[in-house]
Amino acid sequence: MLENKKIELSPVELKKEDFVSDQMVKWCPGCGAHAILAAVSNVFPKIGYRKENFTMVSGIGCSSRFPYYVDTFGFHGIHGRASAIASGVKIANPGLSVWIATGDGDSMAIGGNHFIHILRRNIDVNIMLFNNEIYGLTKGQFSPTTPIGAVTKSSPHGTIEHPFVVAGLVMGAQGTFFARVPDNNVKLMTEVMYEAAKHDGTSVVEILQNCIIFADKTHGDVVSREYRDDRQLILRHGEPMIFGKNKDKGIILTGNHLEVATIGENGIREKDILVHDQFDKDPGIHRMLGRMTPPDFPVAMGVIRSAPYATYDDLTEQQIEMARKTSKIQTVNDLLRSGNTWEI
Repeated sequence: MLENKKIELSPVELKKEDFVSDQMVKWCPGCGAHAILAAVSNVFPKIGYRKENFTMVSGIGCSSRFPYYVDTFGFHGIHGRASAIASGVKIANPGLSVWIATGDGDSMAIGGNHFIHILRRNIDVNIMLFNNEIYGLTKGQFSPTTPIGAVTKSSPHGTIEHPFVVAGLVMGAQGTFFARVPDNNVKLMTEVMYEAAKHDGTSVVEILQNCIIFADKTHGDVVSREYRDDRQLILRHGEPMIFGKNKDKGIILTGNHLEVATIGENGIREKDILVHDQFDKDPGIHRMLGRMTPPDFPVAMGVIRSAPYATYDDLTEQQIEMARKTSKIQTVNDLLRSGNTWEI
């Protein structure tokens, strides 16, 4: 169970079935969202909170159907506003474990302003960002993460916009937790979501999701069985950054930039490989890890950053408690009789 002074633990052991909704799941067959739902159903019982302490919040998009498919309290908001709604939910009731389901368009286009500000405030909520690099619900327009040059319904000659790198945006907004997982690895997704729940502050889990209809295999060069061993670096705190089919490649720091090295070549030994520190407050290495892409680098998966900082909701509670102890105004009657008063 996950200890949290604000959230009640369940007096009984919950199971995956306790979180399965009675609603028909209306995602397309083959959509990566099914795997994400399976991971959430796995991790919620493991977290160990009372069922009524979980709250799902969403905006608009295929991802935003999520509150209907998990048997918890939920709020289906309007386009781009999930972060704003979740902020209010968490601040008003710190005893809730608040989870946001959002897509690359919902969070970083119309919801971009709310997204960066929930990150810099470090409100204790968990954001699951479904990144399929397309607008799926509205039938295939390009999104803020669509690769430049991609032909879509709204870019018949190819996009001319530079896409966001989610990790760069999160850390640029002073995000304290960032992780990335592929949608075809439910085990890793479950582990990472548990780490997100443990983090005190805003967590963002970017999920490389497949939209089988409008952007099929958009992440195929990274997540497919053919490429995954050489193009995914699974990060684990305290362990060297080693990857490859033969586990003979690793990440080293040369000067102020990262490089891929082969163990056993050019005098490179395993002890020369960088060891991952997800709790480092300095975001320098985390930023570089988050921006790695093929063919020169593997894509970093797992928890990249989990830096400890004070949260907005904790600081809000502290201010309220301090005001209760020190304010001359303790009742409404005190307020009405404060300042300049007169009788008519």
